[in-house]
Amino acid sequence: MSTTTRSVARTRRSWRPSFGTQVLIGLVMGVLLGLVARSMGPDSVSASGEVDPNWLTETLTVVGSTFVTLLKAVVPALVFLAIVASIANLRDVAGAARLAWKTLAWFAGTALIAVSIGITLGLVLQPGAHTSVSADAAGAPAGSGSWLDFLTGLVPANVLGLQASAGDDGSVALSFNVLQILVLAIAVGIATLKVGDAAEPFLVLVRSALTVVQKVLWWIILLAPIATVGLLGRAVASYGWDALGSLGMFTVAIYVGLALVLFGVYPVLLKLNGLSIRQFFSGAWPALSLGFVSRSSVGTMPVTESVTQRNLGVPRAYSSFAVPLGATTKMDGCASIYPAVAAIFVAQFFGIELAITDYLLIVFVSVIGSAATAGVTGATVMLTLTLSTLGLPLEGVGLLLAIDPILDMGRTATNVAGQALVPTLVAKREGILDLDVYNARRTGKAWAEDEPVAPVETLDEGAQRPLEAPAVGASA
Repeated sequence: MSTTTRSVARTRRSWRPSFGTQVLIGLVMGVLLGLVARSMGPDSVSASGEVDPNWLTETLTVVGSTFVTLLKAVVPALVFLAIVASIANLRDVAGAARLAWKTLAWFAGTALIAVSIGITLGLVLQPGAHTSVSADAAGAPAGSGSWLDFLTGLVPANVLGLQASAGDDGSVALSFNVLQILVLAIAVGIATLKVGDAAEPFLVLVRSALTVVQKVLWWIILLAPIATVGLLGRAVASYGWDALGSLGMFTVAIYVGLALVLFGVYPVLLKLNGLSIRQFFSGAWPALSLGFVSRSSVGTMPVTESVTQRNLGVPRAYSSFAVPLGATTKMDGCASIYPAVAAIFVAQFFGIELAITDYLLIVFVSVIGSAATAGVTGATVMLTLTLSTLGLPLEGVGLLLAIDPILDMGRTATNVAGQALVPTLVAKREGILDLDVYNARRTGKAWAEDEPVAPVETLDEGAQRPLEAPAVGASA
């Protein structure tokens, strides 16, 4: 593209607000439309208590859910292609293994800090002793987490990582397991390394397909401001803020913990590693805002991966492995702060004294347990795993379900921030972070779509900079 053409294109776009501004406008409009929809009330309520939402709530629901569905449709192909390409391009299995172990160590370390903050807030604020929620709300959940979920989740049921479930009406719903796709992609990526030159035609196909999928992803991301209106509006319309009254202290404890991690721990880690706090949050903002309104780390994963590469300067070959891994195992909000505070809440509500060994178990489950529930989504699964490990009544889960969607917004945003932070820190400490990209002036777009990001194709044991190699999306 010539300089003149770029100038004309920039002039044509000048009338539009920046991408970040569009998302902020979407957030405000979502809240306003959600309040309007809530004030309209339901169209009808059946004798069994089922609510028929009004037309505005229904419209907001369709707009938001359609966007999340589009994102999830891209995830399986994106994860598989990106990881196969990144492992094949690394060429140095020892270097890749070193990055993987350091990534897992940072996942565990930051989770340990987060769960410690959660336990401290639970003991100081005493949310279970300061609640007006009725014991009648207690009820065991339909499903619970298990330590066997991790082992069974590692074994792919089929080559596509798909799962099928039958509904009561005879319908069959298909879903995918990101952890299984991750395992498949790692196996295929390593196999391409072992096969050698004979795998080159396959790698050319993978790189070409990855480029196409990334272009489709960009088109979907352009819809994010509109989707924000639907996602947040539906949450406000459906749940409102009424339930917060009876669980006010619990809500405060959760959001204070999330804020301490997001705006306290993460900035300190960035500073200790010589990175700008402002550049990190401005670069990760598209993923954080989408995570907040979508309440889905997996649905946000394509955006998290893109901003990590294009805004934060993490090599594509590494981030395409670390971010999907983090989307399934790195959850400081859902798997650390929330289960710690919630377990203490349940113990206090039922008058059960926790011993020092119980608190150590909370730490263990939070640091290790997120991997055990990687094949099953939802903070409720992580909470039931924690309660069952401590021997606390699972009926306590029912006390917290009323406000879970409101809490889940902050939890998911914190999860996504951690999933972008750890690869950035590891890349910086390994000397492979592109500081020019990280410190670049933000253009207002989600990321620089047309600017190539130089990945690290091979990593020597002592390498402190990217080595020359073709880009992941380029031909061999």
